Amino acid sequence: MYREFLVHYGMHVVTATNGREALEEAFARVPDAIVLDLSMPDIDGWEACRRLKADERTKSIPILAVSGHALKGAEGAAKAAGCDVYLIKPCLPEHVLAEIRRLISAS
Repeated sequence: MYREFLVHYGMHVVTATNGREALEEAFARVPDAIVLDLSMPDIDGWEACRRLKADERTKSIPILAVSGHALKGAEGAAKAAGCDVYLIKPCLPEHVLAEIRRLISAS
């Protein structure tokens, strides 16, 4: 759903079905921003975020975590892993778009 919305508003979107693919795509393409689900198969979003922030090619890319993890402390853990913004699903696509635009303009 977010992909279709973002494409409609002019964003070029590349998707991945798991954390390993997300890392491969990020390292190959070096995008302006990354929207990352924290619950992914293979390599979860927490670990993917840590790896992205530890790599010279991707460490400065802003990361927006979109997650169903609503437990106390989840946002702090996401920020500690390197996420710049943490949104709890379900969240409006307009909010995701606004955060992406804000992150890109700030970087």
